[in-house]
Amino acid sequence: MKNRAFTGQAPETTHFSIARHLGTVVRTLGIAGVFIVICAFFSVSNDVFLTWDNWVNLLRQSAINAVLALGATYVILAGGIDLSVGSVMAISGMVAGSLITTSSMQAGFIAGVVSPGSVLHSIPAAIFAGLATGIVLGAVNGLLVARLRLPPFVTTLGMLSMARGMTLIYSDGRPVSDLPDAFVWIGAGSVGGIPVPVLIVAAVFAVAWVVLRYTPYGRYVYAVGGSERAAKTSGVSTRTVIALTYVISGALAGMAGLILTARTTAALPQAGVGYELDAIAAVVIGGTSLSGGRGTLFGTLVGALIIATINNGMDLMGVSSYYQQLLKGAIIVLAVAVDRLRK
Repeated sequence: MKNRAFTGQAPETTHFSIARHLGTVVRTLGIAGVFIVICAFFSVSNDVFLTWDNWVNLLRQSAINAVLALGATYVILAGGIDLSVGSVMAISGMVAGSLITTSSMQAGFIAGVVSPGSVLHSIPAAIFAGLATGIVLGAVNGLLVARLRLPPFVTTLGMLSMARGMTLIYSDGRPVSDLPDAFVWIGAGSVGGIPVPVLIVAAVFAVAWVVLRYTPYGRYVYAVGGSERAAKTSGVSTRTVIALTYVISGALAGMAGLILTARTTAALPQAGVGYELDAIAAVVIGGTSLSGGRGTLFGTLVGALIIATINNGMDLMGVSSYYQQLLKGAIIVLAVAVDRLRK
């Protein structure tokens, strides 16, 4: 009798699984279809849009937001939110830039303290320092949210202001320029015609996708976002899972800060303002539910491309940045409305 009961339930479980996967495929193809339609519209509207140079520029522009959004996806999948990534990337870039600025190195040359070869040796240390800054601030967010049970919105909003203040204090409100070419290559260089930031995004996406798809931690992130109470009852350390999502978000914010600093060839105190909204927009447009438990990294990647494509296409058409902000806000509201209706 037990075997029969099990046999009778198996087809239903299999059919449910197939339907669920088909639904995921349909949603993923849907957002990809939107991206194709947007590209078709701008290609007809402007002859420059489909040129190789423009697409290289577009991909460079989307890389920073894509890295931020991939980290934000982890947080949102677990049912949280991170509003601090723009400020975290600013302080991370400032810390890295201050350690390798050419002017400070030249001062060391004159004093006989710094050798010419030490500039290259200091770049890995600067990169590590920038990433470590993002990880530490992300860990603070995770500790406050997961351990002290503070609301994610309020916690990360406070960190947004604190990290921005730390950036201004650390830099005395002044930009750090004269970065060495070897560091600038991270944001402006190319390998085989492919921009380095795009290669970084590809590497980050590959690692993040494998972790989310094939590791127990990835399954726990979905479980906690779906129902934290149920996940805790099943033996999942929900506090650890949630805290690590903020660490991941902070680490990728630090990475985005390095790319932005290298691309602009300077660490700016006001860097990253508003970037958190673009990152969240990319996640939501990509189909990830703001209530957690549902979404894909591929959808987030397409969402980041959609935002960059809209900005690029409207720039080519000469549309004012004011209208671009209006359109971006409308897209976010529409994406959230679609998510609610789908639920």
